[in-house]
Amino acid sequence: MMVKFPYTEKVLEHFRNPRNVGKIENPDGKAIEGSPACGDMVAVYLKVDEGTRRITDIKFESYGCASNIATGSIITELAKGKTLEEAKKITWKEAADALGGLPPIKAHCSVLAVEGLRAAIRDYEERHGLTQAREPTTVDVIKHRLKHVMNPLTGLDVVRADLIRDVEVKDGKVRIVVDLASSHQFANAIREDIKEKIEPLWDVKTIEIEFAG
Repeated sequence: MMVKFPYTEKVLEHFRNPRNVGKIENPDGKAIEGSPACGDMVAVYLKVDEGTRRITDIKFESYGCASNIATGSIITELAKGKTLEEAKKITWKEAADALGGLPPIKAHCSVLAVEGLRAAIRDYEERHGLTQAREPTTVDVIKHRLKHVMNPLTGLDVVRADLIRDVEVKDGKVRIVVDLASSHQFANAIREDIKEKIEPLWDVKTIEIEFAG
């Protein structure tokens, strides 16, 4: 009995010849979604026309399976040339349908790519003061952002890896204590990643990161 190959020709075509692969230097917005612990990650980079809010360039980097690469490719194709508001409305089902369907077990890959796109748009909007909800930054908000900061050594985010010893937020000042030695090989990378995730928040003025391992 012949086993049917689980991927459509469209998925394989985008896997073999992905569009918009790479990294944009000095992007207007960027995001990384997923975790190396589960084997799938996607990074999305945007260039946006400030006058029209239209995506003029978009690239992605994928670390994962054929579905992950193919959905990253199709999402960037769907988003390029659209306004930010239009791009926000792209759904995982739209991406999967554009690929002729995905195996049910791989549906999360299209979700991951859409989350990456939306997170990159949100990053742009926050950096340009376009977010409508101006809720004050709280400890919970900071911890949520830290869930997207990876510890390259374990493949887990710094929250799940139990590396965040303390978080304080007061008068626009954020203080984060990381349970890691400052001499650790990934300490600087983690510091920069934390700053990158926290700096766009509209009411954050200063960020203090301490390593106390």
